[in-house]
Amino acid sequence: MEQPPKPPRIKKGEQVEMTMEKFADRGKSLARVNGYVVFVAGAVPGDRVRARIFKRKKGFAEARLLEVLSPSTLRTEPRCRYVGTCGGCKWQHVSYEAQLEAKRQSVAEALAHQGGFDAASLVIHPTLGAAETYFYRNKMEFSFSQHRWLTPDEIASGTSFDTDFALGLHVPGNYLKVLDLQECHLQSELSVRLVNGVRAFAKAHGWKPWHIKAHHGFLRHLVIRQGTNTGETMVALVTNGYDADRMQQLAGHLQEHFPEVTTFVNIINTGVAQTAYGEAMHTVFGPGVIHDTIGSYRFEIAPNAFFQTNTRQAERLYEVARDFAGFQPDDLVYDLYCGAGTISLFVSAAVRQVVGVELVEEAVANARANAKANGVTNCTFVAGDMLKLFTPDFVRQHGRPDVLIVDPPRAGMHPKVVKQIAALRPERFVYVSCNPQSQARELGELQDLYAIEAVQPVDLFPHTHHIENVIKLRARS
Repeated sequence: MEQPPKPPRIKKGEQVEMTMEKFADRGKSLARVNGYVVFVAGAVPGDRVRARIFKRKKGFAEARLLEVLSPSTLRTEPRCRYVGTCGGCKWQHVSYEAQLEAKRQSVAEALAHQGGFDAASLVIHPTLGAAETYFYRNKMEFSFSQHRWLTPDEIASGTSFDTDFALGLHVPGNYLKVLDLQECHLQSELSVRLVNGVRAFAKAHGWKPWHIKAHHGFLRHLVIRQGTNTGETMVALVTNGYDADRMQQLAGHLQEHFPEVTTFVNIINTGVAQTAYGEAMHTVFGPGVIHDTIGSYRFEIAPNAFFQTNTRQAERLYEVARDFAGFQPDDLVYDLYCGAGTISLFVSAAVRQVVGVELVEEAVANARANAKANGVTNCTFVAGDMLKLFTPDFVRQHGRPDVLIVDPPRAGMHPKVVKQIAALRPERFVYVSCNPQSQARELGELQDLYAIEAVQPVDLFPHTHHIENVIKLRARS
């Protein structure tokens, strides 16, 4: 019997027409061409598109969107002129309701594929959406560069641009070139005015941006932090070396034209690494910190301190964690990867004692200061490596917890920490994560010991594919 002919192979450089089926990893959409999976950034499920294949692997291909032949009903008109070029918010063209459902689906798929759970049997609640889908960030980091990226519209305009100076965001996948942002809808209108004002001031005074390859220039990063509930605003300028006269010049400009700025800080980074951190810090005016509130608690935020970038949704995230924990007044709680103690303090009034553990000593110092400033006396914060600290000796010293809360970084928990949780086996366990993939993988290793009772995705990052997820677990009897 003759075998049916195999479908023709997709080739690199080939143009293909296809109908997108579903959202996929990292905000892309997926289609199948003759049974072969193709990922397309910028496409939406339901779109009929024409795209060019630029990468071909054994099991899949990636294609660049050329034209939307028939738009999906999930599409909407993006607000920002830089959509498609800037990597800050890749889903502005997707309706917000569709974004929320896509994020819920990504959590379900992670639990199924990475954790081995039967997602259909789990209680996965609809994603908690944000009331404010624009201007929601309380912190933004902008880069200076001597290599400006021109958008297609800028090139087509025929205008002559200064390509030796840019202040904005790096183009996705390009460490060298920076998009010179004139508008941005992520942080605030004040933030946009500050970016444009600092750029104009620096260019007028002949200050040179950092050259990433040659390692010279003065201006490296502009960091803007704002207290959502306090109105306080910090400008942090990262420079290659300290120049007191220049800082006083810029300080005068900020105080005259941007009276909303409550503090101005100069961070010194003379190293090669492109980071907004450095070896020294100078407070030019103001207290050098800002404050914000979550619930009834007030937090001090230093220039480099970690604080959830969406204050209002962070409060909803912590409310979910608190509700999932089912606290009792006599509970002892362990809060692992506690950072500056935001979750610890937020839940402290509902329990007898909270023990927070964090690797970064500066964050632990912030947590202790925040506890003192808020009059919280039932939180203990311990600095150190989780692998070394989280031992039977630690439990003997601090007590056996009734509830465990973990909120690890994107990479997740070390396998040995997962094993230590299995050995400790507190009755109630709440796992907060910004990476459902690592979260599902680690919980898959614990599913013989813990049952998932509920899953709640929370959207802290509208118009991106990122999602925070909270899972409620209880020890099996």
